[in-house]
Amino acid sequence: MTAEADSSARRRSVGRLLLRAAALAAAFLALVAFSVVLAKVTLTPSPASEDIVTSNLKPGRSLRQYAEDYTFLAACKQAGGNLLLGAPFGVLLPILVPRRLRMIRMTVLTVLVIAVVELAQGALVAGRAFDIDDVILNTAGALLGYALIGRRLSHRYHVLSDEPVAADTEKPARRAPARTGPALGSRAKPGTEAKTGTKAKRAARPTAWIKAKRGGRPRTEPTARRSASAPVARGRALLDRWRSRREGPGGGAPGARRRGA
Repeated sequence: MTAEADSSARRRSVGRLLLRAAALAAAFLALVAFSVVLAKVTLTPSPASEDIVTSNLKPGRSLRQYAEDYTFLAACKQAGGNLLLGAPFGVLLPILVPRRLRMIRMTVLTVLVIAVVELAQGALVAGRAFDIDDVILNTAGALLGYALIGRRLSHRYHVLSDEPVAADTEKPARRAPARTGPALGSRAKPGTEAKTGTKAKRAARPTAWIKAKRGGRPRTEPTARRSASAPVARGRALLDRWRSRREGPGGGAPGARRRGA
């Protein structure tokens, strides 16, 4: 039974390891594919808007422009596109980063990546400019994706990766079988038991066997027997001597011998 349990535990551990590796590889490949799409969308030159687009370092300026100058559908398309562009960060990054403080790590990484992309847009790509509102919208989209999907997905992944460790630590330690004395009818070979073992076996003997061995009197430890019976034996010896002296050599009372004489 133990061998079968160990083999089944190994199979479960290997299955969890393979599933964890597959999930990690899928998240990494999805992040690479998203990075390609992000680069294609954000780093594609736009010569037609080269004279119109300007850099924005003031938070909220572009959002106000969407509300005032754009139509409702155009504003939703511009703001919603930036939110959707940051959502994959909130879904995939929590799986790749450690479990501790994963939301903070995901947010910091998203801000860094989007800031680098925006800086590359403003410095290298024609018709593109750095916009702080795009960084804010992309980060908000990452937080939204984390709250809707990424949190649960990363929680399941990390629980799956932590299960083998928890199972190994929760295994109860094997206890050594307690040594008990031999049966009443068995004989132990001389020289095979230590003194401590002999004392323990004497203390573990049943009371009925002790009474039968001692003729009805319970058996105690040698030190306790000597300390308890020595004064009683001395008192009995003194009482017997006193009676023998008083009764005389004939065994009768001294007064009775004088009257008979």
